[in-house]
Amino acid sequence: MKTTYRNAVHDAIREAMRNDDRVVLLGEDVGRYGGTYAASKGLLEEFGPERIRDTPLSELGFVGIGIGAALGGLRPIVEVMTVNFSLLALDQIVNTAAALRHMSGGQFSVPLVVRMATGAGRQLAAQHSHSLEGWYAHIPGITVIAPATVADAYGMLLTALADPDPVIMFEHVQLYNTSVDLDTLGPTDISRAALRRSGTDVTLVTYGGCVPKVLDAADQLTLAGIECDVIDLRVLRPLDDATILDSVRKTHRAVVIDEGWRTGSLAAEISARIVEGAFFDLDAPVARVCTVEVPIPYAKHLEEAALPQVDKIVAAVQGLFGDRRAEDVHP
Repeated sequence: MKTTYRNAVHDAIREAMRNDDRVVLLGEDVGRYGGTYAASKGLLEEFGPERIRDTPLSELGFVGIGIGAALGGLRPIVEVMTVNFSLLALDQIVNTAAALRHMSGGQFSVPLVVRMATGAGRQLAAQHSHSLEGWYAHIPGITVIAPATVADAYGMLLTALADPDPVIMFEHVQLYNTSVDLDTLGPTDISRAALRRSGTDVTLVTYGGCVPKVLDAADQLTLAGIECDVIDLRVLRPLDDATILDSVRKTHRAVVIDEGWRTGSLAAEISARIVEGAFFDLDAPVARVCTVEVPIPYAKHLEEAALPQVDKIVAAVQGLFGDRRAEDVHP
């Protein structure tokens, strides 16, 4: 049965609400309109306005309501329209949700899931297109997930709803229409990265909307005789160091692909961990492919030029091998 990423998110919400009366959904346009990205279409009719709550355009307010509901015994899902707008709720997420278990000496937990769209590629300009996942991955007290596949969009959301602490879920806008044939869907681990492709020559580390591009790049590199391990991080906090380092120790080269900006990026953190944990296994410096350090442009050709693309990834990998011929890559 063919399922889209959008439908996977929708079906996970619906299953969670059917199985647990404590689960509620709130956010801008999640009710009558069916969600900005149609992830909640039809849920108002099925579950009613007590559990599907349209909110005013105040992220600070409705994320705070979600925190209060979680403290009161519910399992709220809060939808923020886009990551850019989530900055209006940083006080609630960083200073309250993430800190309450610590500040209460373990007396209180906040079982809250905050979902938000992220990323560029749809000509929505700078106020709707940035990738700020790395900012949230900096914060202790929250789990940060970024499902890149249809199965993970469904399964990671279900698992997040069972977590006693806050989980931030990033859904890349370019993934909503992707579809695959799946017979069954179920809960997915939110503590481990996933190896999406196995190779021997270089490790490609990425997440979210960059995963399809990296897999396409790996296909092209195979034609040049370079075989890639492709690691989909899936969980940005806590990072799964073991999976990354095990791969690098096998391939001896690494490229990190991140739609965030290069300066102070998640790619920088991953690069540092590779150097700290596998320095003597490296045969070349760790390379990074990130978004150009500009606000995301509106014009399509400029937006494409600013973002990581397949040709940039291929060039970065080939640069690790210098002038070596493809047939010389394998020992």
